[in-house]
Amino acid sequence: MSSKVLVSLRVNATPERAFAVFTRDIALWWRPNGLFQFTPRSPGVIALEPGEGGRLTEILASGKVFEIGRIRAWEPPHRLVFGWRQAAFTPDQDTQVEVRFEAIDDQTRVTVEHSGWDSVPQAHVARHGFPPTIFLTRHAEWWQSLLETYKLRVADGEGGQP
Repeated sequence: MSSKVLVSLRVNATPERAFAVFTRDIALWWRPNGLFQFTPRSPGVIALEPGEGGRLTEILASGKVFEIGRIRAWEPPHRLVFGWRQAAFTPDQDTQVEVRFEAIDDQTRVTVEHSGWDSVPQAHVARHGFPPTIFLTRHAEWWQSLLETYKLRVADGEGGQP
């Protein structure tokens, strides 16, 4: 069985705009999910520091900052890769999210691939007791929901051009 989630959709924007809204406006389209919280104190506000080595963080209501992961690849407007962890992960439990932006006619296909779930044991709290297939399906549904919210942000025009 594959330990990754793969979802995609098309947005009515150039890859440049799609990348900019995904990264710059992440706090405006990201919606927390009670099942896939980063910390027990979630939800907070997601923030992304641009550039390789930057951080993806969740800023909690208390002001505490939880580092979800580091930016591993920053290749505007085509590709973004970042680490992804929950507070309960051990240092050897590492998942990764790769986001690709591909021009298709006058649209951009945005693909999210979340891999590395083999490093997180089946009994880990992050898996909520789901069998592997069900866990990956639920996680894919969450990513698809996030991308639908992102698509609305791209379409609303408030984010402006990059």
